[in-house]
Amino acid sequence: MKTTPLLASLLAGMLHQGALAQAQPALPTQPKPATPATIAAQAAFARSLPADDPAIAADIAHGYLGSLPDAETRAADGKLVYGLKGYEFLQTAAAPATVNPGLWVQARKGMSNGLYQVTDGMYQVRGLDLTNMTIVEGNTGLIVVDPMLSAETARNALELYYRHRPRKPVLAVIFNHSHIDHYGGVKGIVSEADVAAGKVQIIAPAGFMEHAVVENVMAGNAMSRRAEYQFGTTLPRSAQGQIDLGGAKTLSNGTITLIRPTREITQPLETIVIDGVEIVNLLTPGTEAPAEMIHYFPQHKVLDTGELALQTQHQLLTLRGAEIRDGLAWSKYLNGALQRFGAGTEVLISQHTWPVFGHQRVVDYLSKQRDLYAWLHDQSLRLMNHGYKPVEIAETLRATVPASLASEWYTRGYYGSVQRNAKAVYQQYMGWYDGNPAHIDALGEADYGRKFVAYGGGAAAVLEHARSDYGNGEYRWVAQAMNHLVQAEPGNAAARELGADAMEQLGYQAESAVERNAYLTGAMELRSGGKTVPPPLRTASPDTIRALSIENIFDFMGVRLNAPKAEGLHIVLNWHFTEAGKADQRYVLNLENSALTWQAGRDAADAQATLTLSRATLDRILAQQLAPKEALQTGLIKVDGEPQALGRLLSLQDSFPADFEIVLPLKKK
Repeated sequence: MKTTPLLASLLAGMLHQGALAQAQPALPTQPKPATPATIAAQAAFARSLPADDPAIAADIAHGYLGSLPDAETRAADGKLVYGLKGYEFLQTAAAPATVNPGLWVQARKGMSNGLYQVTDGMYQVRGLDLTNMTIVEGNTGLIVVDPMLSAETARNALELYYRHRPRKPVLAVIFNHSHIDHYGGVKGIVSEADVAAGKVQIIAPAGFMEHAVVENVMAGNAMSRRAEYQFGTTLPRSAQGQIDLGGAKTLSNGTITLIRPTREITQPLETIVIDGVEIVNLLTPGTEAPAEMIHYFPQHKVLDTGELALQTQHQLLTLRGAEIRDGLAWSKYLNGALQRFGAGTEVLISQHTWPVFGHQRVVDYLSKQRDLYAWLHDQSLRLMNHGYKPVEIAETLRATVPASLASEWYTRGYYGSVQRNAKAVYQQYMGWYDGNPAHIDALGEADYGRKFVAYGGGAAAVLEHARSDYGNGEYRWVAQAMNHLVQAEPGNAAARELGADAMEQLGYQAESAVERNAYLTGAMELRSGGKTVPPPLRTASPDTIRALSIENIFDFMGVRLNAPKAEGLHIVLNWHFTEAGKADQRYVLNLENSALTWQAGRDAADAQATLTLSRATLDRILAQQLAPKEALQTGLIKVDGEPQALGRLLSLQDSFPADFEIVLPLKKK
């Protein structure tokens, strides 16, 4: 079905539509081995790692009941949705030179998968998708916390549980927070009809729907493209490619669903009882997600910290892009959980990674997680107030991590990292500007690159210096220098190759899995000349589209408006959305001064046209189930006035490319 500009643009940000163009001639793409400098760096890093802790292996294996072959899930059509086949190389205990030795240990731990009994009446399915599914047995049915990313994996996870436990119905689903991997599989375990009939509760933290939907829309295309770098979705599974995500193994690629919550947790501390199970919920907004919470199960003596206390340092600002997470608030919420629930907790679980068993170990774990985020926040601000700039703060802090924190496996930077989190704190308080006026109106990358090359005596001279530095293991600088040269001369194959080589070695050395993925993806795209493989990521679905408010849709139309093309135009449209038994929803959409604005609850007398349609019709168009032309011909959309006015407005909507350049100069539209 042919899409309108409106539809194409909406979906480009969420469904990765768009042609994949190769920007430059490809270079040989075979990964290269670790250099002597990287081998030496890995050996030195290995000497800094914490001592082996047998209790961690016991925690991981505790309560194991069984799994699926290769942890595999396939869709009804046979398509692979998730599986661990291809990670067999992780069976070797010794880290290869192409992987940071600490990350190798973490990646091997992340291979655990299956159904685990946490305690009497509580189970977790781990390693069958990006997210853990927690299953709590009530008197007559089940309570599920987080139904994973995809409906297919969620269904498989629940069926695995049923192989070992009675087939009780799911009575409630709790969405721990507003990220898609914590709700996307909901229709794999419950139906919308049962929720509508009151047979199943859907429970979420306050603000869930707003944040769950908007994050995937307003900056969805940019986030999705950058997420390919963060998650390494286009990399091969190998010791020279993608090995882990730091707190999980990989993403599933199935059907993303969403059911609107029937109940929101709105009080800072709110206790609910479901089928005889008491759950104390502590809201933690502004931490790992804008809408999030911690759960305490007093009958089970289990604390579920969601994503606030994983077996790794988390990210205060993701590589894919997101709102800044507040490290101080993060620390305070963990402190509050420790104060309120610590004395009665015997097991700590989370919605990624594995549990911690034993009261004193839980207290120690929570205390150091709390202090990690407090230290990151406070020390970044201390140095900021001394006049340090972001990179200077990052360099200082990663060299001075307290020994008591650095000695724990679970505070290491397998996902977030000290240097990135320090920069996030700076951005939270100070924004992009570091106070140096030379940076107020700095040149763009291409212009800067041309000046850099000219000042360096030309491309050949810059390359000569860079090759020497590469030989000395100065990969950070070589990557930066070659970026300037590539921005100035994107067709310079030698610059692209040397830049790729430097990024590759940085990826091999990275302790953070997502930093490794970003470096190796950048190296791959430099060598291939751009993005050459379709992305497997899907961040929206018909359910997500239906969850968009009319206001969300109009706001996003404003984001997609090509303002230069709209110069001098004034278009006013009335929109009437009908629903049986309810008053029409009325909106005025106004294009003026190259900006698109809207007003609710009124009509404009000077509108060029009034459009009348149902919300269901709009949803079908956005989901590509109905062509707009057909909707007009069949009367599903009625236009009173000038039909051309709508066409003029839609012709001004940009469609966003799913494959825009990141390491190569951007093809500006």
